[in-house]
Amino acid sequence: MDQIIKDLDILPRSEEKAQEESCGVKISKEVNTGKTRKLYIESYGCQMNFSDSEIVTSIMHQDGFDTTATAESADVIFLNTCSIREKAEQTVRNRLVHFNSMKKSRPGLMIGILGCMAERLKEKLLEEEKMVDLVAGPDSYRDLPKLISEVDGGTKAVNTFLSREETYADISPVRLNSNGVTAFISIMRGCDNMCSFCVVPFTRGRERSRDPHSVVAEARGLFEQGFREVTLLGQNVDSYKWSPEVNNKAQLEKKGVSDIVNFAELLQMVADIHPDLRVRFSTSHPKDITDEVLHTIARNENICDYIHLPAQSGNTRVLNQMNRTYDRDWYINRVDAIRSIIGPECGISSDMIAGFCTETEEEHQDTLSLMDYVKYDFSYMFFYSERPGTLAARKFTDDVPLEVKKRRLQEIIAKQQIHSLERNKLEVGKIHRVLIEGTSRKSEEQLQGRNSANKVIVFDRGNHQKGEYVNVLVTDCTAATLFGQVAEQ
Repeated sequence: MDQIIKDLDILPRSEEKAQEESCGVKISKEVNTGKTRKLYIESYGCQMNFSDSEIVTSIMHQDGFDTTATAESADVIFLNTCSIREKAEQTVRNRLVHFNSMKKSRPGLMIGILGCMAERLKEKLLEEEKMVDLVAGPDSYRDLPKLISEVDGGTKAVNTFLSREETYADISPVRLNSNGVTAFISIMRGCDNMCSFCVVPFTRGRERSRDPHSVVAEARGLFEQGFREVTLLGQNVDSYKWSPEVNNKAQLEKKGVSDIVNFAELLQMVADIHPDLRVRFSTSHPKDITDEVLHTIARNENICDYIHLPAQSGNTRVLNQMNRTYDRDWYINRVDAIRSIIGPECGISSDMIAGFCTETEEEHQDTLSLMDYVKYDFSYMFFYSERPGTLAARKFTDDVPLEVKKRRLQEIIAKQQIHSLERNKLEVGKIHRVLIEGTSRKSEEQLQGRNSANKVIVFDRGNHQKGEYVNVLVTDCTAATLFGQVAEQ
């Protein structure tokens, strides 16, 4: 996979890491059970996309496909795509050009686009550019066997219907590129927030929550298979709401249903599976994260002390332009609650956008001052890239010059580097419980894992193995990594 990432030119570079290198890639693994056709998948973008690819693989296995780790041996190639930033779409287009060149010598090769880019550009990809044979949106993966049959019959195939009910709760995902220790569990789909810069509500549909009992069953099954950490995924996990009557949040509120499982209750249900099963979640929305969730984290040792709480901006007027539905003071209140209820050691990360429409220099300084107040452990940082179809594209002018966006982004990155190092230095001399996830990237003689606050710790292998919990004394650090030695257990 490393070579594929290099070929795609998406390895992080210090100057462009935050803005343009947001498009990760994961590929399907080799599964050969003697089936006649092979599927190859590349997944781009967010953790939700990677989780969706595991659902797609399960559906395709049931339909008579094995999976392959090389496109050259595939009968069907799927690209599970992301539309959140222009760089992600361009990367996928480059891959489509490459796969279509392969198709010239292999006319039977089938190429399909899945996910958010499929939802947004279906007609263009199918008819105008003729780059794909099949298009399937995020809610139509059950229909993939039928779509493939249509292509086999000589026609193009498309299904981008957005459902208000689909959660894929009954499908057991095939874990792709798994380390056998950590896994993602999707607990909800879609998004009801209409942030003006974001395409997700238009590409993934309305918000609906998954039956909590199916979530618990999946997490328990993973633990029994040897996994020791699960991450509960949703565009906005804090607005998770489920009732036996209906799983669509808008309908729940309209009908006034009282028998509702909320996110704090779901967290507790998963934490109760076993003390050795770590629980993480992503992503939280500042307008929805409650003290009940924070108290649930605080009283359960196996719910990790880490919250990804995207701010996007530190200025109230810009937040209003972004339609984030909270202001600077509200965000600071939530950070203060995290530090008070969970503790100052709780890891907090963020997303930041530099140069959003009409952002002034003073407003950019408010973002930097918010960072000084919070001192994030790390952040995902980007300059604003207008996405077609969003509210911002329709309502606002993208009027901040590119060179200004890039300069502001570099100031944000520099600030974050200072804070990351400062926060990591606080861990030197302390002992942390680490779940070993595998070998270090730099040496087979070292292992790495994460502590509760989601910080990577590297230490000598000794006699320890992947999947174990060990206590590690931190002896040194950089802005990105902690280094230590195993302490007496």
